[in-house]
Amino acid sequence: MKIDRFKRCTRCASIMATLIASTASLAHAEQSAQEPWSRPTLSFMGVPGLIDMPSGNAMSDADLAFTVGSFDGTVRNTAYFQITPRISGVFRYSYIKDFSVTQPKYYDRSFDLRYLLTPETSSIPAVTIGLQDFGGTGIYAGEYIVATKTFGRLRATGGIGWGRFGSYNGFDNPLGALSDKLKTRPTKTGDTGQLETGQWFRGDAALFGGLQYQLGDQIVLTAEYSSDAYDAETARGLIDQKSPLNFGASYRFRNGLDVSAAYLYGSEAAVRVTYTFNPKNPTNRPGGVDPAPPLVAMRAPGAAADLGWTQRANSAEILRGNVAEAFSKNGLRLDAMAVDGRSVQVRFRNTQYTNSAQAIGRATRILTNVMPASVETFVLTPVTANGLSASRITLARSDVEELVHAPDGAWQSLARADVSDAYPPDGIAPSQRAFPDFNWGIGPYLSATYFDPSQPVRLDLGVEVTASYEPQPGLLFEGSLRRRVLGNRGELRSYSSKLQRVRTDSNLYARDGETALTTLFAAKYFRPGEDLYGRLTVGYLESMYGGVSGELLWKPVASRLALGVEANYARQRDFDQDFGFQDYDVVMGHVSTYYDAGNGFNYQLDVGRYLAGDWGATVSIDREFDNGIRIGAFATLTEVPFDDFGEGSFDKGITFSVPLSALTGTLTQFGIGRTVRPVLRDGGAGLSVPGRLYEGVRAYHQPALQSKWGRVWR
Repeated sequence: MKIDRFKRCTRCASIMATLIASTASLAHAEQSAQEPWSRPTLSFMGVPGLIDMPSGNAMSDADLAFTVGSFDGTVRNTAYFQITPRISGVFRYSYIKDFSVTQPKYYDRSFDLRYLLTPETSSIPAVTIGLQDFGGTGIYAGEYIVATKTFGRLRATGGIGWGRFGSYNGFDNPLGALSDKLKTRPTKTGDTGQLETGQWFRGDAALFGGLQYQLGDQIVLTAEYSSDAYDAETARGLIDQKSPLNFGASYRFRNGLDVSAAYLYGSEAAVRVTYTFNPKNPTNRPGGVDPAPPLVAMRAPGAAADLGWTQRANSAEILRGNVAEAFSKNGLRLDAMAVDGRSVQVRFRNTQYTNSAQAIGRATRILTNVMPASVETFVLTPVTANGLSASRITLARSDVEELVHAPDGAWQSLARADVSDAYPPDGIAPSQRAFPDFNWGIGPYLSATYFDPSQPVRLDLGVEVTASYEPQPGLLFEGSLRRRVLGNRGELRSYSSKLQRVRTDSNLYARDGETALTTLFAAKYFRPGEDLYGRLTVGYLESMYGGVSGELLWKPVASRLALGVEANYARQRDFDQDFGFQDYDVVMGHVSTYYDAGNGFNYQLDVGRYLAGDWGATVSIDREFDNGIRIGAFATLTEVPFDDFGEGSFDKGITFSVPLSALTGTLTQFGIGRTVRPVLRDGGAGLSVPGRLYEGVRAYHQPALQSKWGRVWR
């Protein structure tokens, strides 16, 4: 491998991965990885494997692995996600130098899907079936069934493959009915995004396998027999394959980092670096660096009978001020409060905690310190960032005193708490300290566009000013202004389109919007009835569209199911993103179904009309972990034919968000979030309306609170 090649190739970005998600009902498989095999090694394709060939093992549930492998003018960047104990998804972005005369720098996107048929036990091997590059150009396309068995420090792998895995010393397809005349896989000139199911497990098959030996605790030696003939690369003179035997060694650090070197096909050296971590695990800082919560104040025996404080002048107002001050010091904001001799009601907002149950616990602790001893009942109403009362949580103070130090006190407190709908409104007047509320901020922004063939990642960097004004609960005025300092997103290639250009002109917005009014809108959030939540937004909704948007959400507090409907009138904005509009407008919207399946899995189905006037549906699946890290995928299919849609065939992508608290251990709601699309086209394009209802509301409902209640006393 030449150093200059490696430097040119490192521009390829490793992208967060997972396209396919599964139901959470799959049982957790028996984990066969035992010392010294704490986790499977990953191949140069970025999946559990030998060197170039896959293995039968799966990684631990929720493992994320990022791999960069380089050899002979090729760089493969792979992100692997163990979606469930049996299902894993892979996104790979590769660079191949001198792939063709017309494409001397060729970038390829590919997706894999693996399913663990049987986990390894003392008597049977781990067996996995896999699809490699099943929706891209087909350069790496292949299917396989592979088994792996561990014998102490020795691990043996054997498998049969088709497509790319059946190209060296192949034989007639043993699957009989699938043995048709297909001998080779056609390589497409672009990423069609279509699933070529008619090619799966077709054509010749071949055998592959290998051995691994654990030398000490951190070194793994590998030898494999590869069934990949590298037909596409050999035909172009990129590879000189002299042998099907590959040899390699890996050094495995205990922090999740693996470094490997290999000798491939008898002629080329290769290197690989992999980093693996599990988002289910908390930050490496034990307990984080959170400030200690206030201690629960224990009442003296008989103190609850003293109601003398109720006779003092301005006692309620003094208590309200004390609670507001204590809340503010602990990352909460008091919107309203009412207190009498036996109970207190508070409406408050969480401004700091990613864990909603932790915010409720902090509020409860504060009330035990501030409220007089006679106040036995705490009624807490958490309010979303947009001013909606999400739920009403009633706790007995005596239960808090009894359970705060009990071994399973958190879960007992949830069993004794009453979580109900916050409708009808409690009627408490908003605090004059809280409203009107004005906030503003200034800071850097970073916008990214991915997978342009001439430059895989394009970035704009600049300064953003944001401001919001809330004169009363639920009425919000908000805007943001950006000034680009440097960047090249405006140089993105222009796509041709057979549809109305609702998104393919994004490069023109990036180019002309050097100083851009990205948003400026008014929004009203309200509760029209029991289990119902509403929103009405008008103004410049996003950088490319303005208009009017209305939403209604039905979400019972105790239900995992929610239903919503949204209707929008959108008009396309001028490219420079000032106050002007273009001629195109559209009425669009969708009906939505949301379902919290437990174990962190959330499902969403949107059916309706999109920006280009096409009708269809979007399926979204994501998995959220206790520390707030969230990984998901979506796909949209509409009435637009694949050929009319253009490259990619249909809209699809990967989403992820990482709260800074998971990285730093500090308490903050700030985070990093991205939506990564292989191709941005006009079909299936949605409107990016700020402040949609579901996510804010569900955080304080029974299913979400129950999954996070373990941190209520933290």
